[in-house]
Amino acid sequence: MAGVITRDMPSSSDGRQGGPLIVTEDVDLLDDLLRLCAAAGARPEVRHGVPERGGGWDAAPLVLVGDDAVGRVRGATRRRGVVLVGRDQDDSGVWRRAVEIGADHVLVLPDGERWLVDRIADVAEGVGRPALTVGVIGGSGGAGASTLACALAVTAARAGRRTMLVDADPLGGGLDVLLGGEAADGLRWPAFAQSRGRVGGGALEESLPELHALRVLSWDRGDVVVVPPEAMRAVIAAARRRGGVVVVDLPRRVDEGVAEALAQVDLGLLVVPPELRAVAGARRVASAVGMVLRDLRVVVGGGGAGRAGAGGLDGLGSLDGLGGFDAEEVARLLDLPLVGELPREAGLLAAQAGGMPPGGAVKGPLARFCTAFWERVPVDATGGGS
Repeated sequence: MAGVITRDMPSSSDGRQGGPLIVTEDVDLLDDLLRLCAAAGARPEVRHGVPERGGGWDAAPLVLVGDDAVGRVRGATRRRGVVLVGRDQDDSGVWRRAVEIGADHVLVLPDGERWLVDRIADVAEGVGRPALTVGVIGGSGGAGASTLACALAVTAARAGRRTMLVDADPLGGGLDVLLGGEAADGLRWPAFAQSRGRVGGGALEESLPELHALRVLSWDRGDVVVVPPEAMRAVIAAARRRGGVVVVDLPRRVDEGVAEALAQVDLGLLVVPPELRAVAGARRVASAVGMVLRDLRVVVGGGGAGRAGAGGLDGLGSLDGLGGFDAEEVARLLDLPLVGELPREAGLLAAQAGGMPPGGAVKGPLARFCTAFWERVPVDATGGGS
């Protein structure tokens, strides 16, 4: 297992880094570390001691020091991203030796192999801050969640953010259709349904259709394929490692695969029309989603006209009609923070038929709503920075 001592390694400024530096004379340990580097797609530099000044010790994004080499690196310049690797689970002295060389982590093989492969692959990809991941969920059918998800992705990409849109609803018909790219070249979900372990972030991004300056992982028009939880977790994690923004269009049901996606979402938006039945249904959705997602907020969509029953529903109270059923009331009934009201946009369907995606009209109300959301969300959701 891996134990954290102090700091995390620094992130890359240019998005790409070299392979790790391995310092060991233990032949068996070296064989294991080379095997793990190969599994992570990285080419390491191997040394028996600290390289000359200006060499790999200072430049490598990650340094793997075998427990046999502690004495040879003890006087080296202190730096981040040093991992002390050993084999003896019962050796309590390994922590003292790690402190002596300024290691950030202690790793014992073979238990820590999976952690180490992920860490090596991260530095090979140049991983920095994970993407801000926003999940969009409809509180009821036809709430406009998919439209909002597409518009959020389109406006984020237009603002220059690296953006990926993930369609996690196999019954939604495919978000590539909403974006006018159903015939675009690139892989869809069925190609990733059997993914196990780690998916490379760069390989994922490059394999997907590029539409309106963003990458889209959608469904094809074939038979519905079940995405196992392991594949959902691996794909969303790969998307997040590329940084920028990831928008996930989620179904209203919460099965194991959806739960894996929700576990990696930073902020959830529940889209709810201002109608009593929609609010009642949204309460059930919010209850299920809230068991996994800590930060869930409500966007009130433009629902159709209607009237509530005289007796109310499920403890929501009696509403004489929907004329006064405003956004604040919806948020109060759901006990969720209010993001805002999703505006209606005239001619949206006609614009989509002509190749204009949701949010594509820069001065349209939907684009303005999404732009304002992205301007607020870095502070609201992440404490600063996007």
